[in-house]
Amino acid sequence: MSSLFDLHSNESRVRLLCSADPRFSYLVERVGSLVVPERANMFEFLAKSLIGQQLSVKAAATIIGRLEELCRDISPDSILSLSEDELRKAGVSRPKIGYIKGLAGLIERRELDFGSLPDLADDEVIESLTKVKGIGRWTAEMFLIFFLGREDVLSLGDAGLRRAVCWLYEDGIKTAPGVLERHGEKWRPYRTVASLYLWEAVNRGHVKGSHPPAGESIKMVEGE
Repeated sequence: MSSLFDLHSNESRVRLLCSADPRFSYLVERVGSLVVPERANMFEFLAKSLIGQQLSVKAAATIIGRLEELCRDISPDSILSLSEDELRKAGVSRPKIGYIKGLAGLIERRELDFGSLPDLADDEVIESLTKVKGIGRWTAEMFLIFFLGREDVLSLGDAGLRRAVCWLYEDGIKTAPGVLERHGEKWRPYRTVASLYLWEAVNRGHVKGSHPPAGESIKMVEGE
């Protein structure tokens, strides 16, 4: 399977981030390598994103697994063919049923052109997707990162990123205002890469543990 991002300490974008920000080198050392796989189905990605909104990863995976048992592929046709009762039994809430069926209907009626999205600028993709009921800015930003592989996206409203950046830079203070936006300026034009490392720090439990010692000497990542 091909990947959108294959990141490690000697990857060129990671090295640039580390050279611009010594604290980021600490993060790379803690996390190591990470890979983001490429996705092929835009509708499936967005439908799963809608279903997973405000749910834990485990709960979302359970519901999506049940949905995949109902229809082999999550497509506009398959979603429109399922009744509300079938979707409710799979665990999809009524509002989210409306969202995914509404999205499927837009595609079936050719009112939303998925084919044009890869050619649009980031802000244009967000503007196009947020016109769809149920899709907010955060979901559109995740689409930019995890489907289109855009390199310079920073989701300022993401709670995980806010916690992780405070852990990394503010000695664990959880409510420091403007921290993510301020440090994000140092990561341009690879704010997505920085975000992926911060999310992975959360996923691996580093953020819940002790924060990086304020006085620790950070070893820079050296190139070959």
